[in-house]
Parts: sequence; C-alpha cells; structure tokens
Amino acid sequence: MGLTGIQIFKYLPKTNCGDCKFPTCLAFAMRLAAAQVRLDACPHISAEAKKILTEVSAPPVRLVKLGTGDRTIEIGDETVLFRHEKKFNHPSGLALAVADNLSDQEIEQKVQQVKDSAMERVGQQLRVDLICIQDKAKDAGRFAQVTKKIADLTDSGLILDSLDPEIMKAGLAETASRKPLMYAATEENCDQMAALAKEYKTPLAVYSDKGLEALSALAEKLAASGVEDLVLDSGARTAGKMLSDLTQIRRAGIKKKFKPLGYPTIVFPGQGAENSLMEVARAGIGVMKYASLIVLNNINNEVILPLYTLRQNIYTDPQQPMQVEEKLYKIGEPDENSPLLITTNFSLTYFIVLGEIENSKVPSWLLIANSEGLSVLTAWAADKFNAPKIAKLVKNQTVEEKVNHRNLIIPGYVSILSGEIEEELPGWKVVVGPREAANIPKFLRELA
Repeated sequence: MGLTGIQIFKYLPKTNCGDCKFPTCLAFAMRLAAAQVRLDACPHISAEAKKILTEVSAPPVRLVKLGTGDRTIEIGDETVLFRHEKKFNHPSGLALAVADNLSDQEIEQKVQQVKDSAMERVGQQLRVDLICIQDKAKDAGRFAQVTKKIADLTDSGLILDSLDPEIMKAGLAETASRKPLMYAATEENCDQMAALAKEYKTPLAVYSDKGLEALSALAEKLAASGVEDLVLDSGARTAGKMLSDLTQIRRAGIKKKFKPLGYPTIVFPGQGAENSLMEVARAGIGVMKYASLIVLNNINNEVILPLYTLRQNIYTDPQQPMQVEEKLYKIGEPDENSPLLITTNFSLTYFIVLGEIENSKVPSWLLIANSEGLSVLTAWAADKFNAPKIAKLVKNQTVEEKVNHRNLIIPGYVSILSGEIEEELPGWKVVVGPREAANIPKFLRELA
C-alpha cells in the first residue's frame, strides 16, 4: 500500500520554496500520493528520501522508452483510466510490420512508405513511429542483414520480432544502439530473452495467450530477473478479446496497483483480419482503449488517416485547448497593402481561417491573439479577446511597420468591439468581417 500525503511530507525538505510549482511541500506531497506529479519535480529532496519515495512516486503503468535521440518514443507512464480525470500522457505508437523474407526492393518501398507517412494536422506532426522487423525467413543472417539495412535507411524506432533467441541476438548485434523493442519473451524462451535484454539494455515484450494470469506470472518472473522495461502482449487477436484484455490490464495496473500488469501494451490488429477495414477497426479500439504500441500490416491512407485523427483526439488534453502561437502570420506573400485580419489562437479556429484565406488566393496578414485556446465568441465572453488586448497586440507585433494602411478586419461575431478598438488604436479603422469562415474568400476578393 502506498504512503499517504502526510507520510510523504515527512521526507520532504519543508521549505515551501515553490520550485516544484506547488505553494507548499504539503500540497506537493498530496499530489505525489495521488500519483499526479513526479518526485523529480522537487529539486531539493535528499538522496535518502528520494530512494524511499521512488516507489510511491512511480506511475502505476511503468514508463518505457524506445529509440534514441529525437525519435525516442515514450510509452506507459499512465495514471488514469479515463482521459477526463486528467489526461493520457503518451499517444499510441504506430508501427508498420516489415517481413525479412521480402526482397530488398520491397523492404526499401516499405521504409519509404513510413517516411512518406508524415503529415501535419492542426499544428501537430503526425507519422508512423516505428518499423517492426518480422522474422519470417527463420535465418539469423538474413534477419541481421534486414535489420541493419532498415536501421541505415531510417531513424524510426525499431521492433525486432522473433521468438528465436539466436535470431534475436543477430538482430540486436546490428541495432542495439538504437534501443529497439525485443518481441517477445514466452514461457519457452524467457530465460534466454531476459539475458539478451540485460546484455543489450533494451526493452522486452512479454507474450502469453494463456490468459492474464499466465501473462502476469511471466512478467513477474522477468522483472525478478532484473528486466524492468517490459511491454505486454496478451495474444488478443480479435476485437472483443483485445478490448477485454487491454481494459483489464489497465484497470489492474491503475486501480489495483498490480505491478505484474503495470506495463505498457502492444497489439497486432492486422493478424487474422479479413481486410484493411477490420484492421483499422481493431487498431481504433487499441487507440481508444490503452494500447501503447499498435503494429499494422499496412499503412495505406484508408488505415492510417483515421488512426491519426482518432489518436490526436484521444490524446489531446481535455482540460487544455489546442493552441497556436500568438504572432503575425504571413498567408501567401503579403505586402504592405495586403489585408490584415485578426482572430484567436484556438487551433481549430486558426486552421479554418487559414484555409479559407488560402482559398481566396488573396495574400494576407493574419494576427493571432492569445485567448488561452478559446474560440472567438467564448474568448470575447470570457474577456480574453477584448479591445485593450487587441490594441496591445497590434503594437507589440509592430504591425504598423508591415502595413501602410490602418485597417483591421475583425470576426463578424464580435462586431461590438469595433468602436472600442478604434478608441484604443487612434488612426485605425476596424472593418467587420464575415461571421462564418466560409464567407472569407468572397469577402477578401471583394475587398481587393
């Protein structure tokens, strides 16, 4: 059983310095007891106290890191069952399965497909994160050759998929510096796989299709042997079983604090799927219900685009609206005579307005005001999009140095602000724009 906030408080420095972003050490202790903050947020805790409190501060689902450098992928580290309680911390990693019995040309095409999967949506970079190299040839030499080839071609994260320890070792010899995930330890090979995981210092997946009790027993055995970074696969290969197992694993880790199941998970939705529609449906279950890694057989647009959108929605902090940076944006190649529009920094508002300005083919300036991620009407009602703030923004962004005219186009829904803005900005004229973004192209073309 974990320590209470009062018990944790006894080990803290009691300086109330605020460096942890909490007003008092007691407040920090209470959050730590509820697993809502990390122990390392306190920079002044003693080494002895840190050692004692490490256990209670650890998240119920262990944090596991794959890959290196900018392509490091973090999975696990989750503390809640439902995103409205707090948020889900690490989006499901998406991987493409690549068999080692394919031709070199086919392998290169698969790798290029992963590279081409990158796209931007609502200001975020989305992509397939990993390549899962599958041991289909059953030949250590070929597996080593393919893993090296793929590692040379891409900096994506890697999963080495083989149940044969000798073949796994051949792959690790070529890619261990990239910290791949070893898939997988079973009841039959767990001792050899554990030895490899410790030797090469890589995370290890655990596989058992004999039920969660058998899976947890195997994970417990591996943890006792010194392998700490584990990823669980219950063997679920149907939608119903996947949903059931993933939910039970998450509940056991978070609600019951059952450590043998307190690890991130991996699923293979394409195995046994009749078509890509079934694969994406199963993968969607994985995104929504706790799969940390999702290995796909194909990443065609009909599979990957819905998953990008779903993953982005599920892993957005529901208590923190998506925002873009407050600044003056160039749309096209505007000059000193181009129109100047303003709106709020809610991401959806920004990208909708951006798209409509681009559709108009009229080069423009778009001034984005920090409204803490609120839409136009909501921000105005909350007094976060008002005349003084708009006037201050115009001055801070040195707008007058970039445009010769003094015309500011505001959203039609806040036309009530026009007089106030003109009072705050002497010499400026406020033009009331359309209420709906869809009318912006016509408005700008007529204005021009």
